[in-house]
Amino acid sequence: MSLTLKPRAQVRAKISSVGTYVPPRLLTNADLEKMVDTNDQWIVERTGIRERHLVEPGVATSDLAVEAAKCCLAKRGVDASEVEVIIVATVTPDMLFPATACLVQNKLGAKGAWGFDLSAACSGFPYALQVGAKLIESGMHKKVLVIGADVMSSIIDYTDRATCVIFGDGAGAVLLEPCAADEIGLIDYWHEVDGSGGVALNMPAGGSLHPATAETVAKKMHYVHQDGQTVYKFAVRKMAEAAETVLVRNGLTGSDLSCFIPHQANKRIILSTAERLGMPQDRVVINIDRFGNTTAGTIPLAMQTALDEKRLKKGDLVLLASVGAGFTVGATLLRWEF
Repeated sequence: MSLTLKPRAQVRAKISSVGTYVPPRLLTNADLEKMVDTNDQWIVERTGIRERHLVEPGVATSDLAVEAAKCCLAKRGVDASEVEVIIVATVTPDMLFPATACLVQNKLGAKGAWGFDLSAACSGFPYALQVGAKLIESGMHKKVLVIGADVMSSIIDYTDRATCVIFGDGAGAVLLEPCAADEIGLIDYWHEVDGSGGVALNMPAGGSLHPATAETVAKKMHYVHQDGQTVYKFAVRKMAEAAETVLVRNGLTGSDLSCFIPHQANKRIILSTAERLGMPQDRVVINIDRFGNTTAGTIPLAMQTALDEKRLKKGDLVLLASVGAGFTVGATLLRWEF
C-alpha cells in the first residue's frame, strides 16, 4: 500500500508573549568595590553596568526559568498543560543531566510537553528561538516555549575582577505560536560559529575533558575564564556583521528598523553596532546598567524592557543580535505581532 501525504499550507511562527524574572538580591558596583580592586567609574565606563541581580544559595537555573515561563504563559492566558515543547537555552544547567528543560517541565506542570536544552552561551536565546520557530513552521506544534536562563553567579570567581563585574542572573521566556493570516512573525536569521574562539571564553572543567577533581577545583577551573580583549574585538566586529547580513539579504537598512534588541554584553559593543547600522540610539534597547550580562537571558529581558518603555508595538520591524562563547553569532529579523 502506498502512502499519500497531503501538502501542508505554509505556517509562519510569531512571538505571542514575553515573560521575565530576575532574583531580588542586588550586587551593585559599590558592593564590588569592597570585594575586588575596582570602582564604579571603571565598571560603568568600560561596561555600562551599575548593578546586577544574584540568586540566593540553593536557587537554580530551572527556578528562574519556571518563574519567567509562568509570567509568559499568564500574560497570554495559556495553561502549562497546553505547552507542547520547552527549549531551555542555558550554560548553567541545574546539573549535566537530566536537561533543565525536563526539570522545568515538571515544575511547571507542563505534562504534555517534550523538550531539551540548547547550549550556545550568549547566543543561546536566538538559536533556541529559531529551533522553536522551525517546530511551529513544520506544522507539528502550535505552542513552543523558548526560555533563556542562566545563574552565572554559580560559575563566577568573585575574586576575578575581569569577570565578576560583568555577569548577573536572570531568565526570560517567549511563547511561539503560528501566525494569523495577516501576520508575518519571524522573517529571517543568520547564525555562525567560529570554534577557534573557544579558548578565549570558556569554563575549562566539569565536562569529559577535565572531570571534577580536587585539582580542578583548586585551580579554579570551574569558573568562567575570559580573554577580554579577544572577546571584545570579535564581538564588536561580528555582531554588526551578522546584523548587516540579515538586513541586506532582506533589502533593508538600520533606518527601516523600529527597534534593535541586542545581547547585553557591553554597552560599548551595543553602541558600536548601532552606529554601524545607522540606527538612532532611541531605537536601541539597553538595560545592561540594571541587569549586567545574564547570558541567555539578556535578549528576552531587553524585550520586556522595550515593552515596559512602550518602545514595541504590533507591526514593528525588530532586529535581535548576539555574540557568545564558542564563538557563536546570531541575528534575527522579525515583525512584532502583539
